[in-house]
Amino acid sequence: MAIKGVSKLPVSVSTSDAIKIFEILSETNLLMGQIKTKFDCSIVNRSLVQVLSLNESVQSTRIEGTQVTFSDMIEEKNQKNPRWEIIEVINYQVALNQGADRISQGYPISTRLIKELHKTLMDGGRGTAQASGDFRKIQNFIGPTNRIEDAVYLPVEAHEIDSYMENLEYFVNGEKHSSFEKKFKDNTFIFDYNTQPLIKTAIMHAQFESIHPFLDGNGRLGRILVALNLIKEGLISDPIFLVSEELEKERSRYYDLLNGVRGATPDWAPWIIFFLNACKRMSENLLKKLESADKLAKDGMSKCKTKTEEEVWIFSFSEPVTTAPEVAEKVGISANTARKALSNLTEAGLIYADKYAKRNKRYRNYDLVRILRD
Repeated sequence: MAIKGVSKLPVSVSTSDAIKIFEILSETNLLMGQIKTKFDCSIVNRSLVQVLSLNESVQSTRIEGTQVTFSDMIEEKNQKNPRWEIIEVINYQVALNQGADRISQGYPISTRLIKELHKTLMDGGRGTAQASGDFRKIQNFIGPTNRIEDAVYLPVEAHEIDSYMENLEYFVNGEKHSSFEKKFKDNTFIFDYNTQPLIKTAIMHAQFESIHPFLDGNGRLGRILVALNLIKEGLISDPIFLVSEELEKERSRYYDLLNGVRGATPDWAPWIIFFLNACKRMSENLLKKLESADKLAKDGMSKCKTKTEEEVWIFSFSEPVTTAPEVAEKVGISANTARKALSNLTEAGLIYADKYAKRNKRYRNYDLVRILRD
């Protein structure tokens, strides 16, 4: 029998589970602080923002069954007529950056912003016939088939979405609301609208997925909201925290634990613990990637003979697969100067060039791709 609906926020856990949660939270917060420091000090920090957000976009869409890889994206994203999988990842990255810009400008995470990002997310990809930027008007469901009879979960009814989203919006933005007034069992710990940012982010994501306000795109948009809330709370400065990479590795557990917070007897502790552990592993992984990328950049700089070569080398960290015309345009140099710099970097063994291409020769920073992919 399908699980039905979800309770409004806030949520509670047992006091023993709360202790476990705070222990993991302390370790994860420490690691995330190190990421922020490492990223701010990196000589390629600004260059890496786009490739890291692209990797997040790839991993998030893979959770939904898309088979496109990071290598596919850097090779195909500039094609004139990309396949729908590429469009979907590009849309995700555009929506992610769009949301990050809004949050950086002081916008709250609101229904208005969520609808705006959904419209971007759905542009030209799967589900284009579905209402983009509008909450659903009918009942939807989550299950292994297209039959509601086989549903595993039935989200809140369409007429309840506005009320649930208002409850979520106030919770995320740390503002008191009348819908928070509910009774909890004795000897429980309540995570309310003033709770710690990472815990609040875990709750926000699961609640959004459980409301399932759109006909399509809820999973991808819910994972975008994770990055946006971390930026809003000051834990990261850019959309570089790739929690989707860890969630994708344990996709079945991810979905099962989301189901665990739904229905009449929600159990929030396993989900929160899972989410914090995923953030912890991702923090460790991202720290290694940042250290390796920074070392690669510095080692390459030592082999550059001119300032132009240094600029082109650093540019390859934002576009690991590029062409001379693209370098010329983005770096602000002539096409001949770009080709010369790229040729010198190829001779120095820093990048790889197509040996037999007569036109539109591509240059690849394979060492960076390997770091980001591992």
